[in-house]
Amino acid sequence: MKVLGGSSRASVLTLRKSLAQVVEKQSATDAAVFATDLFTILSVLSTSIGVRRALTDNSRDASAKAELISNLFGKNISSPAQSLLALAASLRWSSPGEIADAIENLAVEAEAAAADKNGELERLENQLFDFARVLRANPELRQALNTSADTDQGKISLLESVVKGKYANSTLNLLRRVISLRRGRSIDSTLAAYSHYVSARKDRLVAHVKSAVELSDAQLTKLVAALSKQMGRDVHINVEIDPKVLGGISVRYADDVIDGTIVNRLTEAGRALVS
Repeated sequence: MKVLGGSSRASVLTLRKSLAQVVEKQSATDAAVFATDLFTILSVLSTSIGVRRALTDNSRDASAKAELISNLFGKNISSPAQSLLALAASLRWSSPGEIADAIENLAVEAEAAAADKNGELERLENQLFDFARVLRANPELRQALNTSADTDQGKISLLESVVKGKYANSTLNLLRRVISLRRGRSIDSTLAAYSHYVSARKDRLVAHVKSAVELSDAQLTKLVAALSKQMGRDVHINVEIDPKVLGGISVRYADDVIDGTIVNRLTEAGRALVS
């Protein structure tokens, strides 16, 4: 995850609050259209440094920026999306590129809002994690989706051949964007960023748990309660089964790792013997 500058962080908070107010009144369909419009904006911002600079230039007045937005998008995007971009252009940014980072955040959250209104937010979170596991298990698929040799449409067709019919519409929508709007990142890091933004829909922290065996419902409930109490916020858990850890579990959230696996204890014991 990219760390935004101080001015940009404050601006993102303002934009997320505005986004929440908009999607609260929208239907699931309208929220999905809103997300698509924001991704359209992101596509333009990602490919034009001139537009990013013009929209973040504090010496340009609001009317000039509004005219630029109208000329760029006209009636191709909805009024709520244009208004949100106008608000973004009125705020301060640590660097021009960070307005694109913010719009990406908002676009993913809008898609998450559509999933939430369809009762599919939990499913969306789980399926993004599941697709990350699919990529790890299938390096040839990851390579094909990461390569610049094929067209975006070719890679999207490949994606759809793998997951269409298995995942929710919101998941498929976001995975298409992961492939076509990586913005210089790997597919893995883009997917991780999107998963983070989706979890932010309900201000939940995502914890990745690695265990040698499947955890029971009672164990999962206890673990969620313990992590939520420790972090002071709701926690969503993704569990990865990995026999190589031998026993115990490791928990990774944000930049922190709690590693209580047997393999880690053996490694630490080996280091102690060597020293």
